Amino acid sequence: MSNAADLNKDPEEVASMFDGVAKRYDFLNDLLSLGRTKAWRKVVTSIINPKPGMKILDIAAGTGSSSRPLADKGADVISLDFSAGMLAAGRKQNPDLTFIQGDALKLPFPDQNFDVTTISFGLRNTQNTAAALVEAYRVTKVGGKIVIAEFSHPTNPLFRLIYMRYLMRALPVLAKKIASNPEAYIYLAQSIQAWPNQKALAKIMEGAGWSKVAWQDLTLGIVAVHIGQRS
Repeated sequence: MSNAADLNKDPEEVASMFDGVAKRYDFLNDLLSLGRTKAWRKVVTSIINPKPGMKILDIAAGTGSSSRPLADKGADVISLDFSAGMLAAGRKQNPDLTFIQGDALKLPFPDQNFDVTTISFGLRNTQNTAAALVEAYRVTKVGGKIVIAEFSHPTNPLFRLIYMRYLMRALPVLAKKIASNPEAYIYLAQSIQAWPNQKALAKIMEGAGWSKVAWQDLTLGIVAVHIGQRS
């Protein structure tokens, strides 16, 4: 099997790809996002506003770097990921977190089980975005919310052109120099380019049942945080 998943996003191929980069994934993400990952996570944490007693499902949690700040605020967090390699790295890095292997398209939880569902930089790796959002809706309590952080489309036309044309070409070149599996980062670059823009993702969320959908652009729209509520 190739070390890269194609944009059809076969779950086994995506899981295998992330298994291969798990040990250095967080480091490489920080490097390739020009050090903005931690700042973006702080915004997500502030929007979620985790508190003791709050039940949160962190979907596509990887090694738990997105779950860590939520748990540190006292929330009851479950970190779910499809990749066994990511989960193994996560259990080593964050032994106090609760990691569960599972599929975002078939969550192993009952209806209306969580106050908040969240997914950071993982929604675009699911095989069916709408189906993943429907599943997240199913397990979220009435009145609860979803918070999604994902790479998006820069809002300034000139910057968007530069970002998409040059940075997305530079990322794979850089990855070939520093990553053990550069094909994984070529896939990531391609998946970012193919991802719907802010307004289009909001429409997909609404189609999945979420209401009061809004978003906040970060770093000129390189990333957008989308929020929805379960009515």
